[in-house]
Amino acid sequence: MLNKNQFSVFHVYKRKLQPMNCKISHFMQDLNSLNLQELEKWFTDETVIWIPPAKEISGKTRILALFRAIFRRYEKIEWNVSEIFNLGNDKYFYLTDSLGNLLGRNSYRNQICTVIQFSESGKILYLSDYFKDTESFN
Repeated sequence: MLNKNQFSVFHVYKRKLQPMNCKISHFMQDLNSLNLQELEKWFTDETVIWIPPAKEISGKTRILALFRAIFRRYEKIEWNVSEIFNLGNDKYFYLTDSLGNLLGRNSYRNQICTVIQFSESGKILYLSDYFKDTESFN
């Protein structure tokens, strides 16, 4: 059984994690909107992302252009986060199921592992995706 001090430390730690979990949830909600205006607020000119099969890119304008190209490849796509892990230093690892339909193809399903790091102001500094199945990109 936890004493009062142990509970307080656990409670503070749990509360400290929730804002970043909420940031990830809010980012994924904006991503699922497929609306570039909603996504724009997450990136700066210093943001770096890597979403295979594209090469690593940086800068808000280029990142939004990449998302525009990704969204155009699908009739429908959505992402559902299943777990979030705190790696420290405002960096997180999360698991996502991606579901949808590529234009002119059958349904698409993939599992994605993402590493994301936020700035103190809540902007994305770095985002990198790792896909379980890369066959659908060919």
